[in-house]
Amino acid sequence: MIEISNLIKKYYVGMPNELTILKDISLSIQEGQFISVVGASGSGKSTLMNIIGALDRPTSGTYVLDGIPIQEMTENELSEVRNKKIGFVFQTFNLIPRTTALNNVELPLFYMGVGKSERRKKAEELLELVGMGDRMTHMPNELSGGQKQRVAIARALANDPAIILADEPTGALDSQTGKLVMDIFLKIHREEHRTIVLITHNPELAEQTERIVTLSDGRIIGDRLNHSQKTEVGVRA
Repeated sequence: MIEISNLIKKYYVGMPNELTILKDISLSIQEGQFISVVGASGSGKSTLMNIIGALDRPTSGTYVLDGIPIQEMTENELSEVRNKKIGFVFQTFNLIPRTTALNNVELPLFYMGVGKSERRKKAEELLELVGMGDRMTHMPNELSGGQKQRVAIARALANDPAIILADEPTGALDSQTGKLVMDIFLKIHREEHRTIVLITHNPELAEQTERIVTLSDGRIIGDRLNHSQKTEVGVRA
């Protein structure tokens, strides 16, 4: 599903302050796998996520997603890939403040041209899935941090993405609330067989995923299956 080969990412190319952030990264991720990418601040985790999410391009090397060579695509084509194949969950929630939880989840479906009744039904189902069925009409400022993140997860699922990319999704939450959010990712993976890439600096969260990739100074220094978790790699239902 995801094939990254000899990927290098540089900034300020050709300038005296040129920086190489990712160094010869090669990584394969199977459909339906729950993988965590761990490492200290500055290790290259978020840069790698931005490339996997088609938000940025590699300087060299290849990235193939479902047979599509991402590095060769135009900006409009990259935008279409993001809209159709990838759901994003961020540490800061990124909810629209002046609209309800339900409308926040509906928004991606609106941009995809889904009709009003269909997108309302889908948004309601997704909020039920993440345990927010009783908070659909609440505004973001009426929700706790954990509740906001649940809404953000529901929104990430709205376009039925093949991949969910979660960048430090529990970073702004206390440990108990973070556990509840992590439980939702585990439920989505278990019940819907989604491919999930979790970016985290928290080794305890990483140990809940079925595969752990460790970055240091822009290189992969570890890649192991986590045998304490059941491997549920497979085709999505």
